[in-house]
This record gives sequence, C-alpha cells and structure tokens, in this order.
Amino acid sequence: MKTKDIIKVSCAQISPVWLNKGKTTQKTEAYISDAGNDHSDLVVFGEALLPGYPFWLSLTNGTAFNSKMQKEIHAHYIRNSVNIEEGDLENICKIANDKKIAVYLGIIERAKNRGGHSLYCSLVYIDKSGIIQSVHRKLQPTYD
Repeated sequence: MKTKDIIKVSCAQISPVWLNKGKTTQKTEAYISDAGNDHSDLVVFGEALLPGYPFWLSLTNGTAFNSKMQKEIHAHYIRNSVNIEEGDLENICKIANDKKIAVYLGIIERAKNRGGHSLYCSLVYIDKSGIIQSVHRKLQPTYD
C-alpha cells in the first residue's frame, strides 16, 4: 500500500460547552487545529456537538409545550443554534483550509434557507479547502 492511499482519521469524542455556541465553537476549532497538526486528513465530531444535545427533554417533561421553563430553554437553544448562512462556521472552514483537513461536524442548525422555523440535527461536511460540501439534515436528534 502506498502512503498516498492511507487516510488518517481523528475522532474527537468531546463534550460541548453545553448550550454555548461561542465557547463550543472555540473548543471545536482547537480540536480541528490539533488534528491538522497531527497530519490527520479528516476529523469527525459527534451528533449535535454544537451547541449540545437537548438531553433536558427527557429529564424535564419536554412534551409540556406550554411550560414556561420549556419555552425559555428552547428559546435559549434556538439562540445558540448554528446558522450557516450567517457565517457561524466561517472560522471552522478557515481552519480546515489552513490545516488542510476535512471535517464532519454535528450541529443543531437553524437553516434560514428553509425558513428559519425549525431546528435540524445536521451533519456538515467541510472539505480540506474549507468549503462546505454537504449538509445532511434530520428533524431531531434520535435519543428519545
């Protein structure tokens, strides 16, 4: 096997700075940079890393849609969701380009180009040139 036929993949099993888009983005950027410095070709992050998995739903009667607490935490979750069209991933793309590393990143996305009314549990693929090549969207994380 030739060296050029080998792909080095890093798996970043990290926790978010829960429900904090800014700090989780910074943490993700650092891991991408580290993986690039380690000569990885691809770094993969888990589902809903940015800004974090909505696990409170199973702990706080998340189906109580008229609950003041549920409305407040959901509004906070929306505010911390990722909006690709507004540039929330631009710096991550720049680091991918600088380090020549591809990235698979799990995000909670509020897609403006889909009306901005729903949150998607999305998987974003960023190539080694720092270009978003695909966004796979599903309506919700699949825990509960």
